[in-house]
Amino acid sequence: MKEFSISAACLAALSLTGCSQKAPERPNIIFLLFDDLGYGDLGCYGQELIETPIIDALAAQGIVFTDMYSACPLSAPSRCSIMTGMHSGHSQIRSNDERVPRPEGLQPNNSDWYFERMKEDPSFEGQWPMAPGTPTIAKMMQDAGYRTAMIGKWGLGGPGSGSTPNDMGFDYFYGFYCQMLAHSYYPDYLWENDAKVLTGNEFMPLGRRLDPGADPYDIRSYDKFNQQHYSCDLMYERLENWVTENAGSPFMLMWTTTVPHSTVQAPEEEVMYYVRKLGEEKTPITDGGWYYPVLYPHSAYAAMITHIDAQMGRLTALLKDLGIYDNTLIIITSDNGPACNSNSPMEYFHSGGPFKCGKGWGKRSLHEGGIRMPFVVSWPGHVKPGRCGYVGQFTDLMPTFAELAGAEAPANDGISFVPSLKGGRQPEHGFLYWEFPGGQGAVAVRIGQWKGLVQSIKDGNADMALYDLVADPGESEDQSANHPEIVARMWEAIEASHASVPSHNPNFEMNINYPHK
Repeated sequence: MKEFSISAACLAALSLTGCSQKAPERPNIIFLLFDDLGYGDLGCYGQELIETPIIDALAAQGIVFTDMYSACPLSAPSRCSIMTGMHSGHSQIRSNDERVPRPEGLQPNNSDWYFERMKEDPSFEGQWPMAPGTPTIAKMMQDAGYRTAMIGKWGLGGPGSGSTPNDMGFDYFYGFYCQMLAHSYYPDYLWENDAKVLTGNEFMPLGRRLDPGADPYDIRSYDKFNQQHYSCDLMYERLENWVTENAGSPFMLMWTTTVPHSTVQAPEEEVMYYVRKLGEEKTPITDGGWYYPVLYPHSAYAAMITHIDAQMGRLTALLKDLGIYDNTLIIITSDNGPACNSNSPMEYFHSGGPFKCGKGWGKRSLHEGGIRMPFVVSWPGHVKPGRCGYVGQFTDLMPTFAELAGAEAPANDGISFVPSLKGGRQPEHGFLYWEFPGGQGAVAVRIGQWKGLVQSIKDGNADMALYDLVADPGESEDQSANHPEIVARMWEAIEASHASVPSHNPNFEMNINYPHK
């Protein structure tokens, strides 16, 4: 077996000197969006077990934001807010919803029907789309003269919906339209623009189990789930090619990796590196629900993150070889907090960092662990290294990119954080707002150090918990009884922010009970 180690060559890439090719005046932008990565999963945010030397080095020479938030605790609505600059009280997509609903009662071991239909009928594939013609961050950059690409996961519409990446302003796309298909890292096909491209892997529906009689402690019993062509590598190959081809023009690349979303899968030698480091795991996952069985979930989760970190090392080396590294702004973040399922060892790795982990505290919740994100910005020679306490949200990306590119931003809910990058006077949000109609429904507001959270809205609840995030980042002590005036301000912010859903999807609607009405 080939020995795997964290590559010193990749880390050294950060100090290579590029060639003399003249870089464009406006910065290139590379936006790396992890999928379900927690605030505490990177070394620069305190992770001690998962190795991320490249990202940590970029953070050391860049800016580590401590109070940057996703716009929603779930994939599709978070991505919609990135695309449109609208917070979740104004956005078209406010929860995950399939383009064609799953049949009632469909169980994981009966998933063949659903995936076979997607293979036969492309209109079955993908999630709820944005409206055709929606102004997006990609179209804004395209209009400003930037080349645009997305490589990774889309999750905002499928073929023929009028809401594919190419429809929404990206010159080039390679990856998954559908986030359900992205639950496998060895898919049988990916999309390149509007064409299906076979990967060479066999079709393996989700929900499959080990073969009858297979030994769950034998790594060879899992071979059918871990095939030859790893999607992260297929995507990275296209990514390098696209950057090389477009190095002479300003570009925006959104690298929307599916790592570390379940199913946790990585090349075997990289998983075994972490098995040796972390020790043998005694509880393999043989029934993964919608996911595949996994022998070493902890080691696979760590290996996936380190795999992308190493690819970032290769990318920085390429940027330097092309002479454009110093004029490329790199942002590294995650779409929402860590998941809580059999595949995601969020408590083992303390993926929430200083925030609570576990069921109800990460992904799908408006607690800090579900929405406060790692957010690293590297732009050599343009930013002063350090930590930044600016309280922002993904809605800020659109006005920030517009200012950097000299573009005209469409209407949005964000504030440019370019002053935070350049050491200027940073305007502040009066408040940040979130709503999430998934589950029993919730809304949240942050004003300064205070966070108001109302849960179980669909059950008629109108009681707000109030937390002092400076004194109590774990959201343990409800201060609402002590500060009714702050609670009142929070309710004013909610009333000013919640609007009917533009897409008219009833699954995204939520009736909020205002206590003063």
